Amino acid sequence: MSKTVPTDRKAYIITGPTSGIGRCTAFELAKHGTVVLVGRDRQKLAGVQRAIEQKGGHAVSVVCDLSDVASARRAAAEIAALHLPVAGLLNNAGMMQMKTPTKNPLGWDTTFATNYLGPFAFTEVLLPHLPDGANVVFIVSAVEDPERRPAKAVGMRGARYISAEASARGEWKPGGSKLPGADAYATSKQALLAAAMVFARENPRLQVIAVEPGLTPGSALGRDSNPLLGLLFTHIISFLPPFRQYRSTPERSAHVIVQILTDESQKTGVYYDEKGRPMLGSTLVRDPKFQERVAAETRAFLATALTLK
Repeated sequence: MSKTVPTDRKAYIITGPTSGIGRCTAFELAKHGTVVLVGRDRQKLAGVQRAIEQKGGHAVSVVCDLSDVASARRAAAEIAALHLPVAGLLNNAGMMQMKTPTKNPLGWDTTFATNYLGPFAFTEVLLPHLPDGANVVFIVSAVEDPERRPAKAVGMRGARYISAEASARGEWKPGGSKLPGADAYATSKQALLAAAMVFARENPRLQVIAVEPGLTPGSALGRDSNPLLGLLFTHIISFLPPFRQYRSTPERSAHVIVQILTDESQKTGVYYDEKGRPMLGSTLVRDPKFQERVAAETRAFLATALTLK
């Protein structure tokens, strides 16, 4: 962590700031205030921090492995202890394991833990410490919707949520995708979108927002994928209909995200697309009862699982 952190300028917290959309967003945010860089690789964080400071910006690094809920909570408490005037929190970090799924040390599916359980715990610790009017943004994905045309076209079948506990075990509803990692990714993003809506209702003094960044080659999301599959998605499929209209770049996505994160007139509980326009999620994730169920099951699961650790 940097030894001196400015406390007289707005601060923006961003997870996953060392590559893709996150890296571009971190540099954009540095134009608006201090950037709190949250990631698992200390050296990469230091590199981004140095680059921001060389451009005249201010940044501080906090090491955190979001696949580890305890690490996520420690990092959130560390940030809260800085007493910065936080204007925005961006939950950007995400992954999609397109090979054999892995488990974290607790035996939880790594994708679900990294994309959902960690960010959920991280956000819950930070929320009471955010000043009134702060923006909280979650980067989600429209592939949670089983009716999403471009997702269906490549063989995705939407989220397959059973329960928070089942998802942590890497279990999904039958009838899912044959694409490796697709069910885990879609389910984690649906849970995150549902939780965002619950956080919005529970914290009316804040603006809680979800953003779909679009089909974004260069995001490093599927960095462990087969190189041929990666080439197919990033340089061929994204230019074809029905994908082209959803195509973006890390730079364009960062621009939209920063506009939303720094806008003090935001409405809460809104879901935006890659162009910054309000959009709808799947029929299921729009149901407040489902949203509340996901949040309640997550809280109960984390409380029990971490107590038994």
